[in-house]
Amino acid sequence: MRGTSKTRMAANCCVCLLLVATTVSFARTQDSPSLWERETLTHGYGGLADQLADQGIEVSTSVTEIYQEVLDNGTLSKSTGHHSGSYDLELTFDLDHLVGLRDGTLYVHGEGSWPRNDLDSIAVGSVSGINADAAGNRALDLTEVWYEQAFFDQTLRFRIGKLDITGGFECRGCAVSFDGSAFANDETAQFLSGSLVNNLTIPFPDKGLGAVLYWNPTDMWYASIGAVDARADARETGFNTAFDGPNSEFFYVFETGVTPQFSSPNGELQGAYRFGVWNEPRAKGYTGASETYRDDVGVYLSCDQMLYKETDNPDESQGLGAFFRYGRASAKRNDIETFWSAGLQYQGVFAGRDDDVLALGTSQAVFSDLASGTYTADNETVLELYYSAQITPWLTLSPNLQHVRHPGGDQSIAGTYIAGIRAQMAF
Repeated sequence: MRGTSKTRMAANCCVCLLLVATTVSFARTQDSPSLWERETLTHGYGGLADQLADQGIEVSTSVTEIYQEVLDNGTLSKSTGHHSGSYDLELTFDLDHLVGLRDGTLYVHGEGSWPRNDLDSIAVGSVSGINADAAGNRALDLTEVWYEQAFFDQTLRFRIGKLDITGGFECRGCAVSFDGSAFANDETAQFLSGSLVNNLTIPFPDKGLGAVLYWNPTDMWYASIGAVDARADARETGFNTAFDGPNSEFFYVFETGVTPQFSSPNGELQGAYRFGVWNEPRAKGYTGASETYRDDVGVYLSCDQMLYKETDNPDESQGLGAFFRYGRASAKRNDIETFWSAGLQYQGVFAGRDDDVLALGTSQAVFSDLASGTYTADNETVLELYYSAQITPWLTLSPNLQHVRHPGGDQSIAGTYIAGIRAQMAF
């Protein structure tokens, strides 16, 4: 059952108070690193996290706070500022250690967020989404609960349960399966715009019931296939839609790719090149269509490549990297027919700031000609620049600037500018 706004607000306040109280309590723990040296604010809950890890249970808690303001040409007559936030509670259970189930893993992910409305819906109205972390006013939802079993020396993995199908796996340390990217994949640490987190032509469902099979027979090649409830709602268990008899509908996706390493004077340059195809059987059409069509199919590419490394130390990643995405979908079934994004990231721009990141990305969603009655512009284009500064190991601040050209496909709005700052804290 969904709680009332007052209930969610009270729950959010309780969580915040609990985190503060925990921080104060564990800050007094003897023999712990100083506040500025800890990996997490609470020093792993005063050592409790390390004790649990020894028993096969990994615990992670983080909070993301975002403030954004429309600088110019929003849909409101004056500049508008808006605050939003979210938190993540993650538990990973090593079932081999706990119950003797070899190569078995259980993962549980709880998420909360606030407030009800985000700045995009209030003052921008973009198709891309200026804040991919915004998820409405929610106290706590179990958005992922899945079991994974590995076979054949962990080269074959099967995952089933309530899952994020974009969360994926790793091949040679690269994010893959599905639509992954080393430099544009995480709204809490990288780009904020939804167009620079995932490919907008892929109708990824919400986190829901499904299964994924991942095969990684060699160091540099993998293949994966997945299916997830096409009508999933991350706030619900998903049983009512996934097991709805003849009304059940699943989103299917297949991806394969290679993760080569190229030699350079300063060590290996890691790359990842992914190709995917997807199918969604639900009946749908472009906005304003007089009829709907089933069996939507599309293709996509996602590539990233390290271009330059500052040192030959394999444990360090300072240097320049680039990414590119492309996608195409049916014009009759979708408002966005073609999509692409590209960008650059440099880690360690300034001396002595090896963990800081400077990144620039751009994307373009091209609207179907059939939907021209809704979208007066041919496309919506996004440009985003951010600098991620690691203040302490547990605190990162990221100033951010976005420019959205023709937001919402509105030809009359040349461009909207949005500035923001994000704080990411590990507890």
